[in-house]
Formats: sequence, structure tokens, C-alpha cells
Amino acid sequence: MRADYDSSANAISIVIAEGAHADQSDEVHARAIVALAEGRPVEVQVLYPDMGLTEPLLAVAERYELDREALQAAAQSALAAPDRVVVLEVAARASA
Repeated sequence: MRADYDSSANAISIVIAEGAHADQSDEVHARAIVALAEGRPVEVQVLYPDMGLTEPLLAVAERYELDREALQAAAQSALAAPDRVVVLEVAARASA
């Protein structure tokens, strides 16, 4: 997963699928847009992250059955290193 916070645009981009090219988008929340390739999410954009991340990322995670905690970690990492690309590897949860 790759994330980038563009401080001049005040937006976070979280790339879920590297190399995939979006053919449509879905405005899941007033501040969250999901880029889709053949109906599958490939990128999440969060606008005005300074207004909060929880609500828009929860809406994305619920609609597309994505890992909310991984999205949150990516967004927070991007905010911590503005205007630079942050790469995260998030493993699946260990089964109990």
C-alpha cells in the first residue's frame, strides 16, 4: 500500500493496487473518492484530511470491505510525512 499527502491540495491518496488503471470512480463520502478498475478499488482519495479521517475512511471500508485499520494507518503515515510517498506493508490478521 502506498500513500501520499499533498499538502498544497490538502488531500491524501492511498494506492491499494499498484499498476492498476482506474476506469471509473465512486464518491463514497463527501470527502472520499474511490478509484475503481473493473469494479475493484485501486485507490482512495481523502479530501481535507484536516477535517478528520475516521468518517470518510469508515465509509470506504464498509462499502468495499477493506481493512479500515490499514487505511487509517496509511493515511496517518502520509500525514506524518507530507509531500512524500510512504509505503506500508500490512499483513493479514493472524487467525485465532
